[in-house]
Amino acid sequence: MTRKNDMDQARQLIVYGREVCHLCQDMILALRNLQAQVSFDFQVVDIDSDPELAARYGDKIPVLLSSFTRQEICHYFLDLAALDDYLAKFR
Repeated sequence: MTRKNDMDQARQLIVYGREVCHLCQDMILALRNLQAQVSFDFQVVDIDSDPELAARYGDKIPVLLSSFTRQEICHYFLDLAALDDYLAKFR
């Protein structure tokens, strides 16, 4: 059985991207729209603010991952099925 604290932490997501990136903006908008139906929070991190992140992700952005498990959920585009599968593990 999943504990409530784990469920809360599992719903904390991170979008790694760049400020000037249309795919990043598209994913952020899609996530904001989805928040009306699904309970989760996310933060956006500009990979250009950290050389290690820029080296790790480069052009593979945006990347959506769990801040709890560090699992990559999807990249380039919001994959609703992958996000649902991830969140379902913690229901």
